[in-house]
Amino acid sequence: MSKYVIIVPDGAADEPIEAFGGKTVLEAAEIPNIDIISRTGRQGLVRTVAKGMTPGSDVAQMTLLGYDPTRFYTGRAPIEAVAMNIKLEPTDWVFRCNLVTIADEKMADHSAGHISTKEGARLIDDLNKNLGNANIKFYPGVSYRHICVFKGMDFDVYTEPPHDIIGQEVEKNLPRGKNAEILFELMAKSRQLMADHEINKVRRDLGENQVSSIWLWGQGQKASMESFESRFGLKGVAITAVDLVRGLAKLIGFDLIKVEGATGFFDTNYKGKAAAAIEALDKYDIVFIHIEGPDEAGHAGNAEVKKKAVERIDKYIVGPVYEALKKYPGWRILVMPDHPTPVGRQSHSNEPVPFAMAGEGIESVLQQPFSEANAAQSGLKIEKGFELMEYFLRG
Repeated sequence: MSKYVIIVPDGAADEPIEAFGGKTVLEAAEIPNIDIISRTGRQGLVRTVAKGMTPGSDVAQMTLLGYDPTRFYTGRAPIEAVAMNIKLEPTDWVFRCNLVTIADEKMADHSAGHISTKEGARLIDDLNKNLGNANIKFYPGVSYRHICVFKGMDFDVYTEPPHDIIGQEVEKNLPRGKNAEILFELMAKSRQLMADHEINKVRRDLGENQVSSIWLWGQGQKASMESFESRFGLKGVAITAVDLVRGLAKLIGFDLIKVEGATGFFDTNYKGKAAAAIEALDKYDIVFIHIEGPDEAGHAGNAEVKKKAVERIDKYIVGPVYEALKKYPGWRILVMPDHPTPVGRQSHSNEPVPFAMAGEGIESVLQQPFSEANAAQSGLKIEKGFELMEYFLRG
């Protein structure tokens, strides 16, 4: 039976960076294992964010998993609700609820200093006690990432992802549309609650970013998708620390492997993810490995940390998994970011991303290292990104 691996260094694609002499992160980083895959296999460009859609990981990850977001996408928060085992009624509205830092009425930090999960859970509990009711309920997630569910209400609103408005005035980016006032009134009340919260007093003393407010965005209603096994005939598993990806994996019928020390941040357990993936190859046909670190570094505007995260992915995940995979007959590997997160913008962008794949039946065309520019020179460009999966598995 053939074995397939997909490795996603989230947000790794970038633009030329002055500090790297005009090179991108991928060009500046030492990534010998990804370069081998690129040289011995195929690299190309793929559009993971359809024109007219917001360049979020929700749309991009759905696309690279082989699903057309214009058919299946209902919003980011409903996907994360699946990961958190939140039962939704078809009429419920669910929003992503970030814990954020606002300074001088501008979005200073979309993650409140990457607040700990324990602190976040306590704050969400207090939000429920003070602002929740029969129709509004908050659910604790990981670190700064949480969920808010509304019952008996109808929304038609536009919301801004907080990580895309770093440094911008909050008032200009508040929700707008039908019943938007419910959202920003709730956000305003959360600011009052957070102002003198005990957790913020401790964070202030430690010199850490405080939680100024909640930020509601990524709204949608209950999600459903076709199973991956019914579409492609393969049994899959996902390894990730991010609820969004966990939710997508559950929606398409993938199993999940939890890795101790996997944080969804720079300090994640890279070696643990690789070990889990290698072990999973015996049981599953396709293994999906997602690493959030490069994306977080992009949002932080830190090119050096982003470069180190990509290098760790190459050394501790791509290298060992690639070597283990080659022991199986009919193997194939695909490495690609889901979208660019340029450090100069500190937000996602919707440009096509490079991909590299190697394995049985994949002939080398352009023997060049992996990069945005080389991928563009390869002559292989997939406009409908969800078609890449079929190409990877069958092409």
